Amino acid sequence: MTKHLTRLVTFSGIDGAGKTTQIELVCAELAQRGKKVARVAFWDDVAVMPGLRAGASLRVFRKNDRANDSALRSDKNVRTWYLTIIRSVFYLLDAVSLRSVIATVRANGPDFIVFDRYIYDQLVQIRARHWLARRYIRLLLAIAPTPDFAFILDASPDQAFHRKPEYPLLFMREYRQAFLGLRGLVPTLLVIPPAAIDDVRQQLLRYLRLKSNRDDTVDASATHEAILSDSP
Repeated sequence: MTKHLTRLVTFSGIDGAGKTTQIELVCAELAQRGKKVARVAFWDDVAVMPGLRAGASLRVFRKNDRANDSALRSDKNVRTWYLTIIRSVFYLLDAVSLRSVIATVRANGPDFIVFDRYIYDQLVQIRARHWLARRYIRLLLAIAPTPDFAFILDASPDQAFHRKPEYPLLFMREYRQAFLGLRGLVPTLLVIPPAAIDDVRQQLLRYLRLKSNRDDTVDASATHEAILSDSP
């Protein structure tokens, strides 16, 4: 008896990169092709005590920046030594929770599990300059299941800020660089360059079809090059 194969697909990237739009389009396309798709939101379905974490960041932000009356959100861009320690504990709990959630969803037999954000969106919050931080990142990666397709939707920070002005523009630029730099630790990440909505959708679907029709051991970087060189 052939074991049912469930593909794990993740979408990461800066706020305003179009993740929600592309997830909806890709899931609709897969469903239209008769595939059973399970959608999971990392912050809502996986993250441990998200409300407490967001509230703590907000209190620190208001304490350290009383003069700022803007409506900018204040969780990811708040950096203090004690919040870094607290986050590190929560990220570890998130990785463990992630394994449990995927196992539970996989038991229902979907063809695809599609994640809106993943552990990678936590890793970019960690400054990986110190060897201890890099070892901690590798620990999280070892705990979290490896996706079959891990997409990073790239975007211009200026355009993303225009669409979703929730964080300071300088932070958005640093945030983007952190995502792009993550491939140094996770070379299987698939970076999708900025493009029109339908062009991005087509490229994502071509990734899914290409690897699904080949041996599961196909190298992601080789797949990336094959798709970029392939004509529409």
